[in-house]
Amino acid sequence: MSNDRLIAVGRVAGAFGVRGEVRIAAFTEEPLALARFGALKRQDGSPALVITTAREAKGGLICRCEGVETKEQADALRGLRLFVLRDSLPEPDEDEFYLADLIGLAVVDPAGAPVGKVKSVQDFGAGDILEIIPEEGGATWYLPFTREAVPEVKIAEGLIVAVRPVEVE
Repeated sequence: MSNDRLIAVGRVAGAFGVRGEVRIAAFTEEPLALARFGALKRQDGSPALVITTAREAKGGLICRCEGVETKEQADALRGLRLFVLRDSLPEPDEDEFYLADLIGLAVVDPAGAPVGKVKSVQDFGAGDILEIIPEEGGATWYLPFTREAVPEVKIAEGLIVAVRPVEVE
């Protein structure tokens, strides 16, 4: 399932020290993988950063980047989200997937009835949640990405099985 979509791999957290080093919060399983991607991109696909040296730190990396020489330059990058092309990532194992691969998948209930489609995957701090576009239209709704709420992910079939939470009135 390879294509040219951009996948978020990190976010600049700000400066580290006073000599222009950059702190990056890594979204990858292995933080140092960011240094191997070469040129990191902005969300619009334009160049963002090129990491020249990196060392692992709690939750991410401390890096030297091309063109960033001062604390002020590093601080100015705070909040910059970093992306790579999906093709830059290794193909996942048979029962694995990238969260970005869920976007666009059909959502069905356990009986196989259509529920909607995955619009996005979000993490507001309490774990991943799926934003679902309802089959019948209307406002999107959120589903926690847990084993209980999403018992099956069938990437090859282009769908996920979801147990919609009971609405409280």
